[in-house]
Amino acid sequence: MKKLLLAGIVGTSLFAVSCSTVQKAKDAQNVRSEFLKMKGDWQIVSIDYDKQYKIKPFDEGADAQCFVGSHWRFIPNNYSGSYTLNGGGSCPNIIQAIKADIKGDTFTFKKIAEGTKAKQNTAGYTLRVINNSTDQFSLEQNVPFDGNTIRVVYNFERTGMDYTR
Repeated sequence: MKKLLLAGIVGTSLFAVSCSTVQKAKDAQNVRSEFLKMKGDWQIVSIDYDKQYKIKPFDEGADAQCFVGSHWRFIPNNYSGSYTLNGGGSCPNIIQAIKADIKGDTFTFKKIAEGTKAKQNTAGYTLRVINNSTDQFSLEQNVPFDGNTIRVVYNFERTGMDYTR
């Protein structure tokens, strides 16, 4: 009887663990499918925010308007990518490697410095995905400033699917 009870407990435990593993795999697949929708090349076509503030996104030291026209690439097989600021005028020329992820409507990314691994960088940015479709999406960032919150919306349009470069 003790052996039968022990076998029942072990079987139930194994079943619970396997269900947990199956759910984790399903959750991971859902995250991957969300990120796959963003696969490819994108361009920021506009940035909406209260223009009375000077916004310098993502600690680049560049004005928000320097990001209009920037090129973003998302590579889903390893959650990597990059963004490129084209430079010109007072805007710097920047190519920045990133690691990105999306869970539900939360988009996160962190900048990866050359010669470092993503796991060495724990700082990053969290934005909310809004107005998501096949060829366009927007990312909303709420930036705290002087006791207020400034809402910044980056509007993206798809420019291509070539992500092999």
